[in-house]
Amino acid sequence: MTGMNDSVTTEKPPAEKTSTFSARSVRPNGREDEAKVEEQVGPPKTVVREYFESAVVTVIMALFGMTFIVQAVKVPTASMENTITVGDHLLVNKFVFAPGPTFPILPQREIKRGDIIVFKYPGNPNNPERDREEDNIPFKVNYVKRVIGVPGDTVEVKGTKVYVNGAALPEHIIVAQSTSDKAPLQIVEDTARQPGELYNVYYFPRTVTNARQGQDVGASPDFHYAVNGKPAKIPETCQDSTGQVHTGGCYFVMGDDRDNSLDSRAWGFVPRDLIIGRAMFVYWSYDETKPFSSPLDFFANSRWSRTGTMVR
Repeated sequence: MTGMNDSVTTEKPPAEKTSTFSARSVRPNGREDEAKVEEQVGPPKTVVREYFESAVVTVIMALFGMTFIVQAVKVPTASMENTITVGDHLLVNKFVFAPGPTFPILPQREIKRGDIIVFKYPGNPNNPERDREEDNIPFKVNYVKRVIGVPGDTVEVKGTKVYVNGAALPEHIIVAQSTSDKAPLQIVEDTARQPGELYNVYYFPRTVTNARQGQDVGASPDFHYAVNGKPAKIPETCQDSTGQVHTGGCYFVMGDDRDNSLDSRAWGFVPRDLIIGRAMFVYWSYDETKPFSSPLDFFANSRWSRTGTMVR
């Protein structure tokens, strides 16, 4: 950068040269025509310039993609086990739920019940102290949960069953127990999947046993919505923990690890404008329960079998 009193002059680029190529064609009468094409020949590009231009284009395309199409996120908590495990790195489709009008030829649609979404945590009005912790800052920390209810639905949780508009959701219940905060759940009982059950949810053995015996499973004291005989009606307009009003629709979400998830049962609804996109697939997964002592552990601890798996 030049000083304020420095003067600069703009050098004129050398005049462009032209070269002419001729192509001859033969008519049926034997006469030849010339088709002349002029090629613009500018100053030659250096290797450094070519690499620089390629790098700039790559950066612009990457920024465009990360802004409008996809986003990479890491999962640090177990609320979606075993659908999503701790240490999974996900690609999020930001385009599919992009606001504004949708076009038939583009892969856009509305958010549906059963979608796994990534969103900005809206905060917990019932536990503001928890929101002051570094890993739980509202509007900055990303959450991943499954959509249970959309605007206009009424949601109620009874034992291990989730009812939407009075009908039980067809969820495939698996009995599992936790062995570590970072490890996948250990399966205790997995019955055959019934028709219509599109995804798995996991409950601890104690919860399932109490539900089967008709006993109260005992809702967590952190839960305030859709439990204890109080159905939650999902509104079109809702407030976040700061009292700000959000329009455009609100959603009720829950984690698949039902006994180990703070979700809409605890802090309420997710405003539409806080939703980033739909979780697509795992592009890399790392087992955080194993020690890391050398660079070789990176390869040994990576869960290569989860690479490329779709999130459903």
